[in-house]
Amino acid sequence: MPMAATVPPGPTAVPVECAVAPLLDVAFSRWTTPILWTLNQFGRQRFVELQRLLGPITPKVLTQRLRQLERDGLVVRTYHPEVPPRVEYEISELGRTLGPLFASMASWVQDNMAGVAAARKEFDDRD
Repeated sequence: MPMAATVPPGPTAVPVECAVAPLLDVAFSRWTTPILWTLNQFGRQRFVELQRLLGPITPKVLTQRLRQLERDGLVVRTYHPEVPPRVEYEISELGRTLGPLFASMASWVQDNMAGVAAARKEFDDRD
C-alpha cells in the first residue's frame, strides 16, 4: 500500500499522508460506523427504529450523520408520500462493500482485545 511521505527540509515538519485517511473520514466517524453496522445487520429501518437500535444518539446527530452518509452514497433514503409520511434508510450497495472490512475488524476485536486489555493493565500497574 503506497504512502506519500516527504522529508522536511528544515525544522518545519511536513505531514505524511496516510492512504486510508479518506476511508477513515468517510466510514469511521463517531456515529457513522454504528449506523452502517446497524443498517447492514438489521436492514431497512425507519428513523425512530434506527435511533432505538443505536441507543444514546440524539435525533439531531442521527439526522446529520444520515445526511452525510446519503451524500457519500453509503445510505439510501426512501421517502414514502403517505399520511403520515414515512422515511426509511438502508445501506447502499456501495455501503455494503464495507461489510468485509467490518467483519475483519470484528474478528480482530474478538481475537485481540484481551491482549489490549492486558497491555493496558500492565502499563497502568507500572506506577
